[in-house]
Amino acid sequence: MNVYDFDGTIYPTDSSIDFGFWCMNHHPKLWFTFFPHIVKCYIQYQRGKMPNYRLQRELFKYLMLVDDFDEQIERFWDKNEKLIASWYLEQKRSDDLIISASPTCIIKPIANRIGVRCMATEFDRKLGVFMNNLMYAKEKSRYIFDHGFPKIDNFYSDSLADTPLALCAEKAYLVSDKATKLSDWPDLDPETLGTVRKKINTGWSIHLR
Repeated sequence: MNVYDFDGTIYPTDSSIDFGFWCMNHHPKLWFTFFPHIVKCYIQYQRGKMPNYRLQRELFKYLMLVDDFDEQIERFWDKNEKLIASWYLEQKRSDDLIISASPTCIIKPIANRIGVRCMATEFDRKLGVFMNNLMYAKEKSRYIFDHGFPKIDNFYSDSLADTPLALCAEKAYLVSDKATKLSDWPDLDPETLGTVRKKINTGWSIHLR
């Protein structure tokens, strides 16, 4: 079994943010009712006044505001499916597992299209809350252990925060340059370990553009 992160790994950017901008462009009122709120939250996060999980919950709340979500997510992937990395499609296997911190409601439609399994963050679009832990860093390896620790042949991710899961694999690859470049997972020397700890403790970063 091969395991893949999604955003920045087999998809070049962040699907949750891309879909957020998609929804705001197709429902312009969200630029006024949602976007200022998330900018405020991001500033609070940068100042250390809001934890990462709260930032992600606030970010995902745009999913509650899109009445035609099912239509929009399909249209989004109609346009963006072509961005899935060609190197991945060339080696895709039927037992692949995509594991992502992005919401399941965004990841599952594209996983179904390319014919693989996925595990992502369960977010209740009606209540605006996480239904499980944010599927990030240590939570990914915990998921693997909780499911009997199946053998992972190869693991791919763009983030050193995924080192706990990389250590569960026979071989791990770090992906860079917007899902175009693969290299061996770096050795865990003291400097790299420091970076890993910082990324895991800081949490998933977002970039407003």
